[in-house]
Amino acid sequence: MFDLKARLKKTRDGFVSPLKKVFQRGTKLTLEDYEAVEELLIGSDMGVEACDRIMDALKSEKNIDDYHSFLRKEFSELLAEGDDNDPADSATPRALLIIGINGVGKTTSIAKLANHFKGQGKSVILAAGDTFRAAAAEQLGTWAERSGTEFVRGADGGDPSSVIYDAVERASSKNIELVLADTAGRLHTKTNLMEELKKVRRVAEKGAGTVTETLLVIDATTGQNGLAQAREFRDATDVTGVVLTKLDGSAKGGIVFAIETELGIPVKLVGIGEQIDDLVPFEPHEFLAALFETD
Repeated sequence: MFDLKARLKKTRDGFVSPLKKVFQRGTKLTLEDYEAVEELLIGSDMGVEACDRIMDALKSEKNIDDYHSFLRKEFSELLAEGDDNDPADSATPRALLIIGINGVGKTTSIAKLANHFKGQGKSVILAAGDTFRAAAAEQLGTWAERSGTEFVRGADGGDPSSVIYDAVERASSKNIELVLADTAGRLHTKTNLMEELKKVRRVAEKGAGTVTETLLVIDATTGQNGLAQAREFRDATDVTGVVLTKLDGSAKGGIVFAIETELGIPVKLVGIGEQIDDLVPFEPHEFLAALFETD
């Protein structure tokens, strides 16, 4: 069993610990203290909306006996409840579209997600829909071979939609429950990529499958750039949740709150290491406990 507190040490040391030091200066915050708190919140990539909500609550409370508990409560209210990340059993096969720009850990996250579902006893097929990056298909294929997972790949540079359609049809013919579909990840600002993702979803549902999730993968270490990516993808596609990778490598971590408060998208899974089982469901209570627990 992994130690979440240990995995989030950088985030705790770079984000929460400096906040706690400000509150330890005295029982009443000064103007300088308020400014220091606001600067720390913004610097943590928490985003303007989440920061404003916490600062408003802080200034409105005249008598706070325990700032530690106050902060933890306010942070908790910014986060949605955890999700079991188990697609509904009403449709088979169920397709999960995994989207995001290149370099955020999308393909690796698919392998980890497949491992997660296989550990629950579910049958899985992988679709190498990122046909523009041969390395992505090869990486996914290698993991599929090692784990004995069904795998569908098309021609390099071919139509991503056709690969995912073929995977859905194969899943249907073999009674496979889940199709995990990789998608192209070129720059999120390009209209052609967004139109392509819309097409992928349409085609994925033309046959026997039903798209039950569209998961956006974001690198936690990219901060506000990650938030900008999420905004672009949200506006172009029906994003149902975020997979936040490399959370253990971020000294900030505020992006968790920014994604949920500014975009209204729940963080559903977090990557906290490089091993195959280091992608775990995001549980707000566990996350906050790891951040606020005393060293």
